[in-house]
Amino acid sequence: MVELPASREKTGKPGAILFMCGWNAIRSPMAEVIAKRLLPPDIYIQSAGVRAGERDPFVDAVLGEVGLSFAKHHPRTMEDLEDDFFDLIITLTPEAHHAALELTRSHAVTVVYWPTMDPTAATGTREQVLSAYREVREHLWKRIDEHFEGIRRRPAETA
Repeated sequence: MVELPASREKTGKPGAILFMCGWNAIRSPMAEVIAKRLLPPDIYIQSAGVRAGERDPFVDAVLGEVGLSFAKHHPRTMEDLEDDFFDLIITLTPEAHHAALELTRSHAVTVVYWPTMDPTAATGTREQVLSAYREVREHLWKRIDEHFEGIRRRPAETA
């Protein structure tokens, strides 16, 4: 795993960030939407999966609870992206991390692994399942907020 040096982690501003997970249906699109809310608009932010999955309605529900939406999102893979140059790839699953390291082994790209639980493993009532998705949303929000502390948008810019 390649980590950003502590000084760059808090103050460096990447030009392009990619969030990757297995299916680009839950974790990476959630991270993309949250990052687009928290980070300046001049940072190119995308998400992709090792494979393209199907949209998950629970993601729409928990993002909607905090005023976010990814209504235009369609799960995609790296091959589906128009621009494939990223200077930071944040992987959210072991499979995505392995794939990102393979893709970038001959490129100067920083790859960071943020282990993130799979909310689809939750069982029980609709509310119990939604709770697992909320936990993922809050985990990603906190990681993005902390990791990019020095370059977040000012509060007036997040509206």
